[in-house]
Amino acid sequence: MTTPAVRLDRVSVDLGGRPVLRDVALDLYRGELVALLGPNGAGKTTLLRTVLGLLRPRTGTVAVDGEVGYVPQRHEFAWDYPVSVEGAVLSGRVRRIGWFRQAGVADHQAVRAALDRVRMTHLRTRPVGELSGGQRQRVLVARALALDPQVLLLDEPFTGLDVPSQDHLTELFVELAAERAVLMTTHDLVAAVHTCTRLCLLDGSVVALGTPDELHDPAPWMRTFGASPTSPLLRALGLVPQEAL
Repeated sequence: MTTPAVRLDRVSVDLGGRPVLRDVALDLYRGELVALLGPNGAGKTTLLRTVLGLLRPRTGTVAVDGEVGYVPQRHEFAWDYPVSVEGAVLSGRVRRIGWFRQAGVADHQAVRAALDRVRMTHLRTRPVGELSGGQRQRVLVARALALDPQVLLLDEPFTGLDVPSQDHLTELFVELAAERAVLMTTHDLVAAVHTCTRLCLLDGSVVALGTPDELHDPAPWMRTFGASPTSPLLRALGLVPQEAL
């Protein structure tokens, strides 16, 4: 049987003494793009930070097989800092290079490969402050890819982007998922249904988990998002329950 790249086994996490995640079980495999879906406050970012090892579960275990790359929300990066695209991506390897040590040939090769992967090599000398929103998102993805991770975590990568930028990034994420395990939080539910391998509906605990075809029952969506049977959300997803017809 294939070993999961990430396994969360009955994980519960508290923040400030308040339970945020409860008894979460989730396996993530290489070769799939999994969307983590839920309302604000559902614990999506907490789950990513737990996989990264930044938060310790109160109960349960987290097992990760390989390097993890993390793409934070864009507002978490200092875009006004005077650094080039290449320099920003190189900063993703600081943990491996070591603080106050010079980057070596292998580090610069990894940066170039990451920029090639996200199609940003032609802008490698440009200051990051001059980039568009979509370009900035690609820089953050390249920064994570510079470590050649087996697991890639994406936190709301589409927020604030126009439709063409979202479409181009979606194509990139599907490509990357063919080589590694990708877990993505997103509020774009319709796009997730059409592009992701599996969907995990989260509201503190896992409400439902499966392929888009398996999650055609409106009930878990209504429970996760607090939607009514006549909600436009269900109509957009093609999941209008029988009683609403």
